[in-house]
Amino acid sequence: MDTVIVQLPSPGPDMAPGAAPALLRMGPGETAVFGRGEPGRPVAIPLSDQGVSRRAGEVAAAEDYWRLSNFSTTATYVVENLEGAGEHIKVAPGRLGAPVPFELSRVLLPALGEPASFKVFAPQHAYLDGGQRGADGEHTVSPFALDPTAKYFLVLLALCEPRLRSPSTAAVPGVTEVLARLRALPSCRGLTRSAVNYHIDYLVCTKLRLREPYEEGPAGGKREELVALALKFDLVREEHLALLPARRPAARP
Repeated sequence: MDTVIVQLPSPGPDMAPGAAPALLRMGPGETAVFGRGEPGRPVAIPLSDQGVSRRAGEVAAAEDYWRLSNFSTTATYVVENLEGAGEHIKVAPGRLGAPVPFELSRVLLPALGEPASFKVFAPQHAYLDGGQRGADGEHTVSPFALDPTAKYFLVLLALCEPRLRSPSTAAVPGVTEVLARLRALPSCRGLTRSAVNYHIDYLVCTKLRLREPYEEGPAGGKREELVALALKFDLVREEHLALLPARRPAARP
């Protein structure tokens, strides 16, 4: 099972427009070195800036999180929580195996130009399912580990809202409608169309693992299948609607 997914940095301006970033999938116990690499000895996560060490550090996958090692003797690395409001941790020079608790992260390294960076996803984060406790044996792993405090969950909730409120509703909101619905929330004021699309792709490919091809529909195949799966398995429920902004009353004619 892939517990950590690294989105590799873009190889540069020659990358084909619209091409999906390359992904490095890792299971528990696997490691990947990042940095510029050495002649004849490339690294798994290449960072081309000359200000980055050849072997700058290492990502190690654990059960449902990951660890970051900083091989530099002088530079501090920063791990940002992409779901937070400026939340981050610092990994000091020489620190080995620093645990990272975030589900969606960006690793930043000092560089000669813009900070060198790459993204790390830990989509298998475990959450208590409310079942019986104290049973012997291994814990049950949820097939769909969703964090109700994450922005991707709000995007999914906004997509499902019309059918949660009225099951007979056929239309699934578009990206523009989702954006308008969520921007009233303080945590989503900076949300953009590209960010909404990013969260939809994350849900489709990583969290709920929909398989292509998606059936074409009037509201877009991916969104249609995402909503259908979420409602089929009660991944979003009526009580979750309280997470959305209050709806404006309909205008009187």
